[in-house]
Amino acid sequence: METTRLVVGPAMRAPPPAPLPRAPRLRRRSLPLPRGGSHCPHFARCAARSTRCSYSREGNGGPRSSKLRRESSGTVRWDRESLLFQGTHLRNDQRKGDIQELFSQAQRNILYLNKQRLLAMEELKKLQDENKLLLQEIEVLETEVQGVPFEAVQLSRFCELLLRIDSMVISGMISTQEASDLRDKVVSNRSTIQRAFSDIHHKANTELLAELRLFLRKPIEKPLHIVHICSELDPIASCGSLSTYVAGVSCAVQGKGNLVEVILPKYTSINMDGIHALRKAEAEYESYFGGIWHKNRIWTGTSSGVGLILIEPTQLSYFNRDMLCGYPDDFERFSYFARASLDYIVKSGKQPDILHIHNWETAIVAPLFWDIFAHQGLENTRILLTCQDLDSQCLEEPNKLEMCGLDPRKLHRADRLQDSHKTHLVNILKGGIVYSNKVILMSSIHSSDVLMRDPRHGLEATLTAHKEKIMVSSHGLDGEFWDPSKDIYLPRRYSANDMEGKSICREALKRRLGFHSGSSIIVGCIFDGYSDIHNLKEAVHVALRRSAQVIFMEKLGSVVNSSAQALKEEFINLDDNIAFIEEYDETLAQLIYAGSDIILCSSFEDPSLQIAIKAIKYGCAPVPINFPIDESRQSEGHDCHNGVMSKYIISTYGELSLLQALESFKNDPSSWNQQIKDGMVKGLAWDAECYDLHWEAYSSIRKL
Repeated sequence: METTRLVVGPAMRAPPPAPLPRAPRLRRRSLPLPRGGSHCPHFARCAARSTRCSYSREGNGGPRSSKLRRESSGTVRWDRESLLFQGTHLRNDQRKGDIQELFSQAQRNILYLNKQRLLAMEELKKLQDENKLLLQEIEVLETEVQGVPFEAVQLSRFCELLLRIDSMVISGMISTQEASDLRDKVVSNRSTIQRAFSDIHHKANTELLAELRLFLRKPIEKPLHIVHICSELDPIASCGSLSTYVAGVSCAVQGKGNLVEVILPKYTSINMDGIHALRKAEAEYESYFGGIWHKNRIWTGTSSGVGLILIEPTQLSYFNRDMLCGYPDDFERFSYFARASLDYIVKSGKQPDILHIHNWETAIVAPLFWDIFAHQGLENTRILLTCQDLDSQCLEEPNKLEMCGLDPRKLHRADRLQDSHKTHLVNILKGGIVYSNKVILMSSIHSSDVLMRDPRHGLEATLTAHKEKIMVSSHGLDGEFWDPSKDIYLPRRYSANDMEGKSICREALKRRLGFHSGSSIIVGCIFDGYSDIHNLKEAVHVALRRSAQVIFMEKLGSVVNSSAQALKEEFINLDDNIAFIEEYDETLAQLIYAGSDIILCSSFEDPSLQIAIKAIKYGCAPVPINFPIDESRQSEGHDCHNGVMSKYIISTYGELSLLQALESFKNDPSSWNQQIKDGMVKGLAWDAECYDLHWEAYSSIRKL
């Protein structure tokens, strides 16, 4: 049997086939091996096919051999074309895959660059704001270093503006008559002009003149002179919500270019650190009380830029006591102060536009003013009364009115000071309502109709008879003191646009209280005495079961001597994640607001809503502890809330339980953070809607 031979020469040594007519470029390129080289299955099949074309049983000669060679040559040419086509196809597939990958990568790069661009823009905006603030601070420091007060710099700008008007006349831009009118308007609206034209040095006369004409064409109200006669002022003398109210509204009104002064009794317990440039006046003056004239010392100073007058009786010890109020002779104490304040205003020659009085303690000023002082150079002065609580009224024997110079026979009448229920007594708060030109009832949660119809205070008939002068205002927040972007007591300031500082404050709070560091949620509670102790205990249990860390600070005194002692005894030795602050500390309270994620509130029935408002401003969720007993009471109250801020608080957090808040914080952090930021940018300060309502009240009664 003839042995089979494998002939490879003619087939494998054949010259390259002629180039394809339709693909002339392929002949100039070497054929790339498929991926995998000689181990590729496709390449092996092609090689085997080529080998079969060279197989012969008859040797290399003869016609059959020639035929086979011709067939073999054609087969090789076909196979090579197949290899070329398939190699090209593979390369095209590879190119398509590469292009798709490059396109996907480009898309990812674009999305990443867009994200980085947005972050860069936010960072740039933050840096620009910080730079602007820094430049303003540097300007103030530079002027102080040079020995020039910042007020003097503002005065120089005012003078420069008047001199620029002179140059406009000389250059023929304006007539002498227009220049005279411009000067009069600039001088009459000096404070407003100084704020609106702080940068005039680099402006050309044409630009400055156009701005002046446009600005002065707008109606500008004359600044007001307002004098508060009150029993409290934060941080000098404080025992309730009145002190923060007077401080907040005074700063807000004066910040708009008005003149504000506050008259207070000089208590022995007064906080001297809250007064700047305190000095005793050299002269004394006398005021009438109890049938004789009494000498008084006058102390003057400023608090947060607001003028301050302290009245100190030299012969009576009405204010040399530990507490501000709460004594059996409070009527005598504050009626003496009211009369002494009016005597001081007359003898000092002041002619304020508004006398702003507060609560029953100074409500007696209103009948005193109209019966005795209105014709002593105060014909253009008007009276505004604000009341924090209608339930606090002060009922006294009518003959006590004689002590400050009033006639009981004229005032002990149903339409004046006579109490509606105890008709043998006079009602001091009622007298303030009757004799004031305007009355503002302070409440963030009730409308005027609800307050006027409430039978508990017994003033329904009086309020209804004087309803045209009744207004209701929600409370505001001291925007300078309670603002995390300005708070000097925080380890790092922050805002809704830059929340990094809140995380730093959270860790600082944990270190201060000895809590372990980590991502645990912090629940703070500033206890105001109105929370139900059983509800508070349940809230603490809920927080601790969810691994939260709880901070408890009592606002009205020491935890040891309060009803909350039971809460401390129950938890202090059982869990390391709860801390009790035994004395109220304003600075630490600010850090608690800044470091907490949730703040427990007694309820949202507090008329001032101060704890809830502070919590929102500092990036916390206020959660009420006390809920109405039934849903009907809660839904009924929803229509009574007064003001934009209170409506926001009730609609957002009014029905939120602590358990729901903890679950939302854990399970939906994105929505939680957005809701927190939305609240932080709300208008919470006194210079927002609260200022607008007070300005409306002032403007409506001013004597034009």
